[in-house]
Amino acid sequence: MATTRTVHTADTVHLADTADTADTARTVHTVIDSPYGPLTLVATGAILSGLYMHEQRHRPPEESFGAEDPGPFTETVRQLTAYFDGELTAFDVPLTLNGTPFQRQVWERLLRIPYGETRSYGELAEDLGKPGASRAVGLANGKNPISIIVPCHRVIGSTGSLTGYGGGLSRKQQLLSFEGAPAAGGGVVTDGLW
Repeated sequence: MATTRTVHTADTVHLADTADTADTARTVHTVIDSPYGPLTLVATGAILSGLYMHEQRHRPPEESFGAEDPGPFTETVRQLTAYFDGELTAFDVPLTLNGTPFQRQVWERLLRIPYGETRSYGELAEDLGKPGASRAVGLANGKNPISIIVPCHRVIGSTGSLTGYGGGLSRKQQLLSFEGAPAAGGGVVTDGLW
């Protein structure tokens, strides 16, 4: 049976402007293995500020990740391992989400999408009070700096189609299948569906 954890609270999510942490805190990284390939974890001031897949679109240059230091990532690695083992459905590690105010609003909404569920770009735009902003939501979603934990893979097209994913559509399909998320037409995403 999966353990359910509370989704991020105001105490654990630090929504910061890019300028807030850019030059004031030490940035370090580590690389871990996952069922979806290597994941690069980045921390700024010992708080998770990046989780990037290999060959992810909008992945910052390696030199911006700082020195290799696994120290700040113990709890993040523990929770990711539990997630990949099917024992965890929501993360509660502290995060720093660096981006524009609109991007941070979108990413905050992503944190509210439960495990095994999806939302469309249009639904997120409606939730933000900007019904015509589904493309802008999609662009912000694509620039999410903390994949998997901030579940941008749970956002799909209005018809239920898999559209765009910085980590690649095959990874998006795999993550949705792993979570048992609904597919187009109310079904469940399976490995052979797409």
